[in-house]
Amino acid sequence: MNEFTVVTVLLAAVLVAAFARRVGWNSPLVILAVGLAASFLPGLVQVQVPSELILGIVLPPLLYSAAISSSYQDFRAAIQPIVRLGVGLVIVTTLAVGVAAYLLDPVLSLPAALLLGAVVAPPDAVAASAVGRRLGLPRRVMTLLGGESLINDATSLTLYRLTLAALYTTSTTLARGLVVFVLAVVVGVAVGIGLAYLAQIARSGLRDPTVDTVIGLMLPFVAYWIAEEYQGSGVLAVVAAGFFIGQAAPRTTVATRLHEEPIWASVDLMLESFTFALIGLQLRWVIRDVEKSDQSLTAAIWLSLAVLAVALAIRPVYIYATELLVRSKWVRRRRRGATPYKPLTGRELLVTSWAGMRGVVTLAAATAIPILGTDGKPFAERATIQLAAYTVAIGTLLIQGLSLPSIIKALKISSDDEQAEDDASEARVRLLATRAASAVVRGQVDAWSAVMGRPEAERIATWATQGLLARETAAATLMHPDADLTDADLLTMTGAAPPDVIKRAREVLDAGRPEELSRDEMRHRAALLTSRIAELRTQMVRAQRAVVVTERNAGRLNETVMRRIMRELDLEEEAMEASWANRL
Repeated sequence: MNEFTVVTVLLAAVLVAAFARRVGWNSPLVILAVGLAASFLPGLVQVQVPSELILGIVLPPLLYSAAISSSYQDFRAAIQPIVRLGVGLVIVTTLAVGVAAYLLDPVLSLPAALLLGAVVAPPDAVAASAVGRRLGLPRRVMTLLGGESLINDATSLTLYRLTLAALYTTSTTLARGLVVFVLAVVVGVAVGIGLAYLAQIARSGLRDPTVDTVIGLMLPFVAYWIAEEYQGSGVLAVVAAGFFIGQAAPRTTVATRLHEEPIWASVDLMLESFTFALIGLQLRWVIRDVEKSDQSLTAAIWLSLAVLAVALAIRPVYIYATELLVRSKWVRRRRRGATPYKPLTGRELLVTSWAGMRGVVTLAAATAIPILGTDGKPFAERATIQLAAYTVAIGTLLIQGLSLPSIIKALKISSDDEQAEDDASEARVRLLATRAASAVVRGQVDAWSAVMGRPEAERIATWATQGLLARETAAATLMHPDADLTDADLLTMTGAAPPDVIKRAREVLDAGRPEELSRDEMRHRAALLTSRIAELRTQMVRAQRAVVVTERNAGRLNETVMRRIMRELDLEEEAMEASWANRL
């Protein structure tokens, strides 16, 4: 591997991504197209990246970042359809593609054909998620696509290992395969949760944003490699660790949360850009490998196109068939009063069935196919399998990726209803959090009364909360006009503070010997007052945050909305901690 070439590809891919994001295009598809065009430039050297690097270095942080930013609440609610797609569809696709390839190409053995099926089975939802976020797909569709992409890699890689074993040995059986799969799941999830628990303890004890971030960056790699070492699924270990850390995010420090977010966004951009560029750049060399082998290039191309057609067709067939089955059961359960699952609408099913673009795992698995066969000679079918895999990856990215936005727009699918529900719940939680912040201030009235008297303490409390309360009630009213804003205590506390409150506060501050205070003493007292006010505001923010997390844990607030409010509160607390008064 030429390190300079890899760095050049990475830099070029990031620049192309920056341009695509600037003009509002789907950056993965633009990078892929540029890579395809560049692969046929004369004089271009091949970019060879070991499959271990892709699976062990590129894949873990991408999966981990997706997991920590996903809603575990939504994932758990949609676990049944996610498992149907992430496990069932991968198995069906592997069998369908394998049988089709075996029947169409007499040169391929059945294990080699199934190996091809396992390679092209797992969709990569990076491009689909990018399109969905930009066009406003409903959250449950996004949850289904994202959840599928988090677990289908584990299913596919397990099948990949089994088909490789069947290709090189004769000891692989269905029972053996089931044992391998169960072991991969159990060990992978256990390793991921165990390491995430230890990492969370360490982060909670250290409370150093830089060190905490480094621990977070190392966690997906450690989880992946330890799980793989003990025959577990590294993919599931990373996903489990990501969900655990994401769910525990409110317990980390404000500085850590604000520090990590832009770092993971940057890592995602860099790795995704490099991966899609690599897919595009490989096509020329894969074709060359077929030409150098004893396989017919024409036959390999026809097989690749046939596999692409099967991969495109099997997803909607499977999704609609299983959805009809589940829907019939749902209707019967609904009649009995139990509704565990709300089926997708017809338009949502159509979008989900067309969002099957392949990506990172297909690229890595195709690259990892051994060069030598069981007899020690070159594996003749390797080039053909790789060409078919790259054809499926590139074909699905271009065909489905380019057409998906038009389909979404034509079907007029939107998340307006969910947005209205989110606005209503956010308005309600903002009011609850505001009451909690007011209670913090009211709890200080007795202490203040001993210094300045009860009336002045009450007036100071009103002044201390009026800005926050006025802002939150205004926000709640704009988000949800029917919000409950009639509470007498809330209306009273949002009234204007008496004009002499600030003046009186300064008199209290300077009480005693104002004429004898030096400049330094005045400066110290001013800083002391400011720091005490900042401390009070910090307590108010933390009380608000506690309410938000409690509502999330109780299932009354969606995690997406929680993170939006949490970020606002984090920025407010961070601004107070960075105040000039703390430097005096």
